[in-house]
Amino acid sequence: MAKYRPWVVCCFTLAGLICAVAIICLCISSLVDRGCPGGSFKRAAVSADSRLCSDIGRNMLQQGGSAVDGAIAALLCTSLVNPQSMGIGGGSIFTIRNKTGNVKVYNFRETVPKSFKTNLLNDCPNTFRLSTGGQWIGVPGELRGYEAVHKQYGRLPWPKLFEPTIKLAREGINMPPYLAKLMNSSIVKSHVEKSSLCEVFCNKNKKVLSTGDILTFPKLAESLETIAKQGADAFYTGKIGQDLIKDIKDAGGTLEMEDLKSFQVQVVDAWKVPLGDSQMHIPPPPAGGPLLAFILGLMKGYHLTQSSLQGHQKKTLMYHRYIEAAKFANGQKRSISDPGFSERKKADHLIDPSFIKQIRERIFSNRTHDNSYYNNVRPSSDHMGTTHVSVLDEDGLAVSATSTINQLFGGAIYSPRTGIILNNELADFCGRADTVRAGEHPPSSMTPVILESKSGGLLVIGGSGGSMITSAMALSIMNRLWLGMSLKEAIAAPIVFVDSRNNVNFEPGFDKSVIEGLRALGHKVGDWKYFLNVVNGVEKEDGCIVAISDSRKMGVSAGY
Repeated sequence: MAKYRPWVVCCFTLAGLICAVAIICLCISSLVDRGCPGGSFKRAAVSADSRLCSDIGRNMLQQGGSAVDGAIAALLCTSLVNPQSMGIGGGSIFTIRNKTGNVKVYNFRETVPKSFKTNLLNDCPNTFRLSTGGQWIGVPGELRGYEAVHKQYGRLPWPKLFEPTIKLAREGINMPPYLAKLMNSSIVKSHVEKSSLCEVFCNKNKKVLSTGDILTFPKLAESLETIAKQGADAFYTGKIGQDLIKDIKDAGGTLEMEDLKSFQVQVVDAWKVPLGDSQMHIPPPPAGGPLLAFILGLMKGYHLTQSSLQGHQKKTLMYHRYIEAAKFANGQKRSISDPGFSERKKADHLIDPSFIKQIRERIFSNRTHDNSYYNNVRPSSDHMGTTHVSVLDEDGLAVSATSTINQLFGGAIYSPRTGIILNNELADFCGRADTVRAGEHPPSSMTPVILESKSGGLLVIGGSGGSMITSAMALSIMNRLWLGMSLKEAIAAPIVFVDSRNNVNFEPGFDKSVIEGLRALGHKVGDWKYFLNVVNGVEKEDGCIVAISDSRKMGVSAGY
């Protein structure tokens, strides 16, 4: 008869207990997974303007990179896929939340060079048109900014971030669908074919590339390879910078090597703005954060809910109030300026509850007013451009990054020695300032933000589209926070854009009965044709990550 062994029984009992616990954990895990919306992710995600660039950003995260690594890689890729929007000849604003919840803003948008054209603002257009020419070029900050945030938060080696884009630039990519569509428009076609941009974006017959063509950036590939090996100094103190300055001068620009050498990244705390159950972190001036916060602060007081969209009268009233808020925001645009130039007006009042209440009391439910009522006496010109990337990594680092060369293809200046497309950032002073100062950042609509809910949720979101950024962002956030829409629905909903002259413009697909109701209240309907408003966001809630890239720019997000 076998001898009784108590320790064997104990081992079997322990093993059974472990198995039971494991099975329970798997069951719980599967239940949690089933609770996540279809297409969501568990660990990390990237929302960029294209599938290709979202994939490249995600791949960096999967290789152990941080959200900053993913954002930089995705933006470098975007400089090829949407070169009309951004590139290393421009600048960015990054809003970054670390895993402890601290939120910083890194501003490396372009600055005014030490020498610039006398009476530059006299060249500002009086009607809608693209500002071309070397006089509008600001000092590019893109690479200095990448360097700064990578040193602080990066995990992968600097050269690794450049590898995918260098390969694509050298070997070529199929003409991106959105870029091909844009090139087909008469205004962009003429803009490219009559400028130095044609060297890259035209065929041998000097006609813009179209669907099916291969787009290559051989000179840019060389520059990026040098920057990957030598760091940002190759641009700011080395031969790339020297070659760039020569090309800028040939194009009538005023930048000197000293401007590049002296560029500095500004790092400040994000401003915190309460929005009911959420807290929004915004970039302060000269970014457009306070204007966005001002509109949302006004709308918060109307206690919007899903029922605010039910019924013609309720829906019309909600949009009427929003339009009035946007008109008052237009009247405050000149409050947005570089705080380093102290004689300029401050923007703190735009997030002051007492000021917001005072303005809300001037909004009537049954009428609108002429422009002087909103302090909108000298409107700035409207324009379009820019890109945005939202990234959330496994460790909870969140990056909301908006990047730009300002208007479409900047000022249409291509540097043949370096392959870099230059910005026309100084045009942002037009209509929003009376003077231009060396070293100053222009005022901006760029508003990369991060929202935190009381329940621990995160929304990393930002927009592009120049003057339409504020409208697209405000409506997307309202839709998501208060009007019961999913993030996808919130971003996809047609917007109303109140232009600089307070004309009210409706994106195709907007509710026609509401448009007629708003006309009846006295709003002037405009004829804005360029709805290039794009919002990209990543949201984490209850352990699930939803990433949305705006379909308006044919964007697709990526994650795992």
